[in-house]
Amino acid sequence: MDRNSVIGFVLLGVLLVGYIFFNQKQQGEARKEKARQDSIANINKPKVPVDTTGYAAAGTSATPDSTRLAGEYGAFANAANGTAQTAVLENEVLKITFTNQGGQPATVQLKKFKTFDGGPLMLVNGSFNRISMQLPANNNTLLNTADLFFTGGTVQKLADGSQAITYRLSTPNPEQFLEYVYTLKQDGYAVDFDIHAVGLENVLPASQKTLSLQWDNQNDRQEQDMQNERLNNQVHYQTGEGKHDYFTLERTSHQPLENKLRWVGVKQQFFNTTLISKKDNNFAGADINSKVPESGNIVGQTFTTLSIPYTRAHDFSFPIEIYYGPNHYKTLKSFDIGLENIIPLGSGIFAFVKYVNKWVIIPVFNFLSGFIHNYGVIIIFLTLFIRLLIAPFTYQSYVSSAKMKVLKPEIDALRAKHGDDQQAFGMDQMKLFKSAGVNPLGGCLPAVMQLPILVAMYSFFPSSIELRQESFLWAKDLSTYDSILNLPFTIPFYGNHISLFTLLMTATSLMLAFNNRGMADQSNPVMKYMPYIFPVMLLGIFNRLASALTFYYFLSNVISILLQWVIQKFIINHDKIHAQIQENKKKPKSKSKWQEKLEEMQQRQQGAQQRKK
Repeated sequence: MDRNSVIGFVLLGVLLVGYIFFNQKQQGEARKEKARQDSIANINKPKVPVDTTGYAAAGTSATPDSTRLAGEYGAFANAANGTAQTAVLENEVLKITFTNQGGQPATVQLKKFKTFDGGPLMLVNGSFNRISMQLPANNNTLLNTADLFFTGGTVQKLADGSQAITYRLSTPNPEQFLEYVYTLKQDGYAVDFDIHAVGLENVLPASQKTLSLQWDNQNDRQEQDMQNERLNNQVHYQTGEGKHDYFTLERTSHQPLENKLRWVGVKQQFFNTTLISKKDNNFAGADINSKVPESGNIVGQTFTTLSIPYTRAHDFSFPIEIYYGPNHYKTLKSFDIGLENIIPLGSGIFAFVKYVNKWVIIPVFNFLSGFIHNYGVIIIFLTLFIRLLIAPFTYQSYVSSAKMKVLKPEIDALRAKHGDDQQAFGMDQMKLFKSAGVNPLGGCLPAVMQLPILVAMYSFFPSSIELRQESFLWAKDLSTYDSILNLPFTIPFYGNHISLFTLLMTATSLMLAFNNRGMADQSNPVMKYMPYIFPVMLLGIFNRLASALTFYYFLSNVISILLQWVIQKFIINHDKIHAQIQENKKKPKSKSKWQEKLEEMQQRQQGAQQRKK
């Protein structure tokens, strides 16, 4: 065996050992993460109420052992058991069912929305969802108030039409209690949640400066595309200084937030639940854990611990507002605290397009929806408005294209003259363009102008709740893909269904590429065929996107094809353009200093190449 073979085997061995080490490390981290999440789930698992039947069977009193309960529940032993009772606060858009076990919302229904399969849309449903304060017991353990039974629960109707409900968690001392007050206005998606801690400075440890509010939230499936729904399942928050940020549950499982927070919300594709601190108070921080279960019905779960600054006042109060509602831009913006930032209108390197959406697309869309009720028709008018907006640049593009077409024979002659000498060809081509008064980049301006609008639409349509479950032509829901055929298998890089609007968009994009083939450098295979390859590459990406988006792109392509035909057939006179170019050639041209330097540099490079030859 020669030395090269030995080196090869050694390198293979090193790679194998490295792979094994890396794999074991990944598995170890996965086990630790699973154990951490399991421990969090166990801590927040609802406690079974105290069973009193065993005492009677043993021949003792049916009353639970007060000593044992006091040792386990401390000052809140009287709330260890009870009978679950519910009460309802309801307005035109919300129906919230409260339970005295934990003094918390048991279910929250959005009355004006349905799930993709027509069921009631529940933002809170099931025992996993809990809002709970953590309180100390006598044995150095923490109690979750969600496991305890509160008193109260009577619905009160206020003078302004609002409804309120109060729950109280008492101690043996009537001047020491924890109280929750919920108030729902006549309209709107927000409920006031006021926390009162009266006399608890004598119950809580003397060193305790914060109260822990535990918020467990489970997002159930609501949309047709579960994968897309999980990509949009995020936690958003805003700091006390007004900085907004977020993370996606599928990518981040633990996020400690040490800064003061104005609000924290769990966003789904079209809805969100957000806890907002009120009256210039801020949460002192938060610790957020998330989990994406292997379930076809659960999108994601979050375990959030919010720190409430505690002044140890005898009558301590901390007001919170809870938003249960849609990701509707105008509704969220009305809170005037940056809640609308949870709607993805532009991010990353294209973050600037959110201003196109906020200042152009959304106002026009809202204006049209004020008197047009078919959202497919609204998209048609919105597309016409955008094309009218960029019409001057489109016209200049076609004029530039016509000039390039007239100059093509002369450009081909220059290419034949210089052969492989691309530098000399480029120099003479620039002289030709200058003498003819042609800007070779003139045709690129409309594409540059359209790019921010195209990207803005790419963000706007999939996020617009107005399009959710709105039908048009064969598309049953403009907020998701328009499948005309579900395949029994999955095609790599394409999917398991066929979207007709996507096929139409791709076909019209290929037609545009064919019509503009004269503008590409036919001698360069990449430039020659890329306009045809690119639409096919995008076919798999757009196949899963909102049908409103692919319909817009298809319609925009159709308008471009029609405009191209009309302008070139009836408006642009190629003979007149040719005559104008010849006249431009006769005019003396003054060179700028930049052009002189560029030509001088090109001449030096050309001379150096000739000397090398």
